[in-house]
Amino acid sequence: MSIWTGLLLFFLTVAGMEGFAYVMHRWVMHGPGWFLHESHHRPRTGRFELNDLYGVIFAIPSILLIYGGVQGGWGEGWAWVGAGIAAYGAIYFGFHDVIVHERVRTRYLPKSSYMKRIVQAHRLHHVVNTKEGTISFGFLVAPRPEALKAELKRRGRAGVRAPAGSDRMFAEK
Repeated sequence: MSIWTGLLLFFLTVAGMEGFAYVMHRWVMHGPGWFLHESHHRPRTGRFELNDLYGVIFAIPSILLIYGGVQGGWGEGWAWVGAGIAAYGAIYFGFHDVIVHERVRTRYLPKSSYMKRIVQAHRLHHVVNTKEGTISFGFLVAPRPEALKAELKRRGRAGVRAPAGSDRMFAEK
């Protein structure tokens, strides 16, 4: 396989992972996998949360594909696909855990309109504490914050957490 074909597989995989991540976030993490993901919509009390297990779960296919492509005789294309999954995981970690949730402290401040939009979209995702009613499930592609705020308003702010220091939910009108 040529390096160009490998790179094409790699970049197509990275791009495709955004769709996969959306589906998993929307219908698994906010569905039957809520028992793990719920910890991510609550204040973290330690260094880790149950939701971190998703990183381990999603790393397994990447590791298997890289191993199979390099050592298992499956064909090197699978290693490129596994590397694309790993790259998306690294991008996700950098965006989600470092920039948005500041689990690793940096001095980074989003300046571009793109970075401001995706950070704000993800923060709007987190104003909802419940399994249902959440908006914005993508990580690298997100609707405009104005559209997300309008959708929250249209839904009657169901599940939206109260401001810090308040004991009641906005859902109670």
